[in-house]
Amino acid sequence: MIRTMRRAELDTVADIWLDTNLAAHSFIAPQYWRDHFEAVKGMLLKAELYVYEDEDGIQGFAGLDGDYIAGIFVRSGAQSRGIGGALLDFVKRTRRQLALSVYQKNVGALRFYRREGFTVRREQTDERTGEREYFMEWEK
Repeated sequence: MIRTMRRAELDTVADIWLDTNLAAHSFIAPQYWRDHFEAVKGMLLKAELYVYEDEDGIQGFAGLDGDYIAGIFVRSGAQSRGIGGALLDFVKRTRRQLALSVYQKNVGALRFYRREGFTVRREQTDERTGEREYFMEWEK
């Protein structure tokens, strides 16, 4: 089931954010993610957040800022089970267009978004990490 995140679930969602970023971005120092953890928790409370929940609890979430996907994160043990796709499909039903940024070195995420109809619009450098990334868009 996909639904809006409840405030009481913030710690669970933030832990998924941290664990997923640490696993997916080995090219960025782990301390970078840990240093931003508390600030991200504050941003999560302000974002439009949808969680994917099953009988074992929250398995992932999608965060939006308007038509910008701040991220789709799926718990490591629940990846490759269609949860990310389900979250993205849910979000696509609520928007006519979407945009996001993905690190070039995150080939799994890049492959996922291309498969889901996103197109690279430009290359840029993430000023916070110094890593190259793609800005991608999708339209209905």
